[in-house]
Amino acid sequence: DILLTDFNLPNMMTGAQVVIAARQKLGRPIPAIILTGDIATGTTDHIRLQDAAHLYKPVKLRELTQTIQRKLAAIYGQSPAPVSRPAEVGAPSGPPVIFVVDDDNSIRDAVRAVLEDEGRLVEDFSSCEAFLAAFRPGREGCLIVDAYLPGMTGLELLRHLHEGGDRVPAIMITGNSDVTMAVQAMKSGALDFLEKPISRTELIASVERALEKSHDTSKLLAWRSDAASHMAGLTVRQRQIMDMVLAGHPSKNIAADLGISQRTVENHRASIMARTGSKSLPALARLALAAAETAG
Repeated sequence: DILLTDFNLPNMMTGAQVVIAARQKLGRPIPAIILTGDIATGTTDHIRLQDAAHLYKPVKLRELTQTIQRKLAAIYGQSPAPVSRPAEVGAPSGPPVIFVVDDDNSIRDAVRAVLEDEGRLVEDFSSCEAFLAAFRPGREGCLIVDAYLPGMTGLELLRHLHEGGDRVPAIMITGNSDVTMAVQAMKSGALDFLEKPISRTELIASVERALEKSHDTSKLLAWRSDAASHMAGLTVRQRQIMDMVLAGHPSKNIAADLGISQRTVENHRASIMARTGSKSLPALARLALAAAETAG
């Protein structure tokens, strides 16, 4: 027997709770697989605590079959089907490789599962040092790296690659809404900046943008031109406030420096976000830097 359940269920119940209840009722550790479209850390933690397999929707038949066989083998001794592994990092040819660098196993597994479900080739590493030891320049791909890592940080890795002349498109991820980090990351070559928890749709879209911009110069220029047009719609005062916000200054300090009320600053910030179509400060930073590159 094996239990296959969705994570988000009716009546405020979760798949993790179903696993607990089923095991208690049966009086044995029935193996479980939980499906979800959510890669939030809280969700992955709940699933991991139940020692359940974690698959992302829409799940592919081959992936589901292999997972069932592995879970059954662990409990009942059946032989699982062999699982194919991605090609060696830095191979000279083949499809683009998505390199994932994060010290959180659950995050790496979640990102890998989402991207492999989209048919992407993924290699993951727990540290920047491990990535650099395996990485060979010249292969088309994309780097997804956590900003705050023990040892060499994600930002230091971007700078190292940038200074070495490697232009692998990079996406910085972090659990903190850190505008200063977003600005530094993009100045070091990052094409995008995502905040945890990252939705499946947001992750896939970001990777596709990074690969597309890297592969097609005309699309990169078009994106920068579009960013510049959004910035052009701001007033002189709004641009002044935007620059101060992106420099990390709080609203009360901006108000004191400009001799205006804090409420006026907040109103300007809201207008800036609305006019540029930015849903977060890191997104605004990304837009502002792209526009600056066009102007340069």
